[in-house]
Amino acid sequence: MDLRQFFNLSSEGWMIKLVAAIAILLIGMVAARIISRIIKKILEELEVNRILKEQAGITLPVEEFISSLAKYLIYLIAVIWALAELGLQTIILYIILIVLLVVLVSFIVLAFKDFIPNITAGFFIHQKNIIKKGDIIKVKEIEGRVVNVGLVETVIKADGDTIYIPNSVLTKNEVTKKKALKKTKPHK
Repeated sequence: MDLRQFFNLSSEGWMIKLVAAIAILLIGMVAARIISRIIKKILEELEVNRILKEQAGITLPVEEFISSLAKYLIYLIAVIWALAELGLQTIILYIILIVLLVVLVSFIVLAFKDFIPNITAGFFIHQKNIIKKGDIIKVKEIEGRVVNVGLVETVIKADGDTIYIPNSVLTKNEVTKKKALKKTKPHK
């Protein structure tokens, strides 16, 4: 059995399909690189990494991750489109796509399972203005002065130690809060 019989095409039809599939792959590769660079430039202009570091305390290279994700997604689309052009069974393509989506969703869920509750609690804390910088708080057995209230975690100083408390812990547990003592200048 030769390839023409496998694809059930005449020699001319087979060559056209093969050339089309190769063209799709090449165009997909070029488009993926261009779109990836554009996305990275846009994210760099928006200073996403800096904003996430300052606001949420996240030091991940988000700009590179999102641009790479877009590039590989376009690669995947181009490969699937090229295989479909060659006449491969659609069921095989769907199985590959479903497996990739399950892996991707599993990765995202595992990566963000603690992040989402913490950031939600951070928005709640900021909105209700529950804890402010300088407050003295006690959570569980930890007592200290609030140094920073971020979107993901709250930083306190206790006995010379710096303690990072996830914001979800602050919303799920009892927090005792004392107003910070204001320092006054001695009268002369």
